[in-house]
Amino acid sequence: MSDELSGMRVAVLATDGVEQVELERPWQTLEEAGAEPELVSLDSGQITMYQHIDKGDPRKVDTTVGDADPDDYAALVLPGGVINGDFVRADADAVAFVKAFFDAGKPVAAICHAPWVLAEADVVRGRRMTSWPSLQTDLRNAGATWVDEEVVVDGTLVTSRNPDDLDAFGAAIVDVFARADAETDPEEEQA
Repeated sequence: MSDELSGMRVAVLATDGVEQVELERPWQTLEEAGAEPELVSLDSGQITMYQHIDKGDPRKVDTTVGDADPDDYAALVLPGGVINGDFVRADADAVAFVKAFFDAGKPVAAICHAPWVLAEADVVRGRRMTSWPSLQTDLRNAGATWVDEEVVVDGTLVTSRNPDDLDAFGAAIVDVFARADAETDPEEEQA
């Protein structure tokens, strides 16, 4: 167990249809690094995670995107899943929530179908990134340079393709989130 992200509050934005392993593995990585992830969703109660096209386990929602304040979080993780990505990008509050992290220069990590939300928030223009392969045309049309790599870091944006990339995705999340936290930590600046 490490403490690179000790006390860092991280929003994990997801809804029904989220790919279970793409929510659970980054969540575990965040906790092991000392962060405090919170599930932000479109509705209160619980969401149903999926294992590809089969229903997976339920997961309790911590807060709704309508009640969540991006200023309360140091970073954002967007897990994938076709249904999840499509529902989240269609929700105006969710898109505004995501855009607020970019406007504030905070780190964001997205995997698989989650970059759909980034395209909808109009934050991919000029960025190098990856995703599930079927999103490459959408991302290119939104102005991104799409590449087929397990993990891509572009400034404070981390993207990955699929569950096979979760080890690299998790390592990049910890690295990028820790670096961003160190750059904004007033105690670090005084040292």
